[in-house]
Amino acid sequence: MLNFDKEAFMKVMKGAVNVKPEVDKIVKSVTEKGYRTLFLVGSGGSMAIMLPFDYLLKAHSTIDVRTEIAAELMVRGSKFLNENAVVVLSSLSGTTKETVAAAKYCKEHGATTIGLVGELGTPLAEIADYVLVNYSENDFAGDSIYIQLFELLFGFMAAKGEFPDYEEMMEEFKNLPEALYCVKESCEPKMSEFAKKNKDETYHMLVGSGSVWGETYSYGMCVLEEMQWIRTKTIHAAEFFHGTLELVEKDTSVILMKGEDETRPLMDRVERFAEQYTEKLSIFDTKAYELPGISDKFRKYLTVLVICTMFEVLSKHLEKERDHSLDLRRYYRVIEY
Repeated sequence: MLNFDKEAFMKVMKGAVNVKPEVDKIVKSVTEKGYRTLFLVGSGGSMAIMLPFDYLLKAHSTIDVRTEIAAELMVRGSKFLNENAVVVLSSLSGTTKETVAAAKYCKEHGATTIGLVGELGTPLAEIADYVLVNYSENDFAGDSIYIQLFELLFGFMAAKGEFPDYEEMMEEFKNLPEALYCVKESCEPKMSEFAKKNKDETYHMLVGSGSVWGETYSYGMCVLEEMQWIRTKTIHAAEFFHGTLELVEKDTSVILMKGEDETRPLMDRVERFAEQYTEKLSIFDTKAYELPGISDKFRKYLTVLVICTMFEVLSKHLEKERDHSLDLRRYYRVIEY
């Protein structure tokens, strides 16, 4: 596999799975204290990574969940941000300015904070009331954070009696490292082909829905735009027919990121339209890949994790074919702004 260290990947994935005992302690402590509102807060990619759980909680739980962009939350405020609120924040480096500032802001308003970081001793780790830590390279950060968020947020659902299969799913999570590796290995030929074919493409439409929408938004913003400097439009499948469809021509690149949750029919509708009007339709469907050791009944929850691990493979091939390092930036963390 291109520029892929399996040993490092497996170590990070197993580390994420193994935070479960600490998750149990946090869920027990927070639940015993009591809370009314759950905030999911982040900046950029770390906010986008919360969106799948906003969807999953709204679809399968009565927990009052509010997903916020850190900087906006601090200037706007929220009447729900008080001693009855729990706030989940993530930052791999533990240093993201807006996220660290938001953690301070939330604590000042009495909320309980839970931080997900890649290293102890960092600002977010020092500020948060509870910390989950799993070292990860940027290459695998999405997989790692997603696994921990599944453990934590489905743990809160289970504590309310809303996900009775929680422990069964967590037991199967032990199979995730190998299962995700199998997905990467299986999808690589398709990702290599796409990168070669589209290396000079200057504009892509990315379409997603449901629990995959956050990853769609993130991939367009954080990878294609930030890391590859490619103009990108990310659009929710439910909104595609309210404006964006007018920009589709026969040479427009349309990329569908299809998952397996309740919103799949929305993606099918976009697919039916796009296949008639563009010759550059690319479909990446999680349903095409096996997850060894994971029961079918859990697949619809994990679809975002599958799409994430697939597109990490694509990033490496785009980097190679475009001769454009994923680490190259003009402005982000290069200049003051």
